[in-house]
Amino acid sequence: MKNCFKKLSIAQKQTLWAYVFLFVPLVFYLVIRIYPAFNAFYLSLTNWDIVSVEKDMVFFENYFSLSEDPLFWKTLGNTFKYVIYGLPINLVLSFLIAYNLNKLKWGLGIYRTLYFIPFMTSLVAVSWVWRWLYQPLPLGFFNNLLSLFGIPEQPFLMAPSQALPSILAPTIWVQMGFQVIIFLAGLKAIPQSVYEAADIDGANNRQKLFRVTIPLLRPTIIFLVITGTIKYLRIFTQVYSMTYQGNGGPLNSTKPLVLYIYNTAFQRFDMGYASAMTVVLFLIILVITLFQLKVLNKDD
Repeated sequence: MKNCFKKLSIAQKQTLWAYVFLFVPLVFYLVIRIYPAFNAFYLSLTNWDIVSVEKDMVFFENYFSLSEDPLFWKTLGNTFKYVIYGLPINLVLSFLIAYNLNKLKWGLGIYRTLYFIPFMTSLVAVSWVWRWLYQPLPLGFFNNLLSLFGIPEQPFLMAPSQALPSILAPTIWVQMGFQVIIFLAGLKAIPQSVYEAADIDGANNRQKLFRVTIPLLRPTIIFLVITGTIKYLRIFTQVYSMTYQGNGGPLNSTKPLVLYIYNTAFQRFDMGYASAMTVVLFLIILVITLFQLKVLNKDD
């Protein structure tokens, strides 16, 4: 074996070591990602309580039960609300901030760090701080602020109509830092010569924005739309930390599908049913991602 290795050329040795180093993360990915995914599909065909050794095969019975489960459809609708409301706001605000930061001549590093700090902070800590901000008088910061302007106290997390937007607010605030940094990187990558050519053609700021900047940011926008959609579809920590006893209330108005999967698997110990919902969520994410890639990446 040693003699065979010595006979290899330098290029062959480099290729061999490349495969060796790639093999380690490949094994990790197969064990951590691929195997659990296939195992989830297998468990979705069983009636397993996570404690028993035996797994009774029920085939597609769990999937048929999903179609008749009102709470499943409720949580699925909530999940799409997080995406539909949160993602566009996140993208627009992040782009506006990055677009204006890109014009700064000095202090860019400080502002970039300030916007990125919330993204690096523990999501549990952020959620609990915002939960405190939403408290009723005399503790809650927001209600104290409203009282200064004579506005009545708001229930925020305690009202079905306000709870979901109240959870979206810190989610947008946290994700904004990451998206601002990515947008800034995309803006910095646009050659200055493109803007100089636009100036020569007599383009104003609005025309340069919509005909130069945004079209050239398409790869960045595609990346942020896809990653943002996946993050909002998998929202869990904020809801679990900010709602009463982590139940996604009030009246399941904020409960996303991931939290329902968690409750089903680790509180009701119905791993088969929870796995069926996991497979459905995986398929939804896959279909939406492929659709976004097809729509956003198509040639003009």
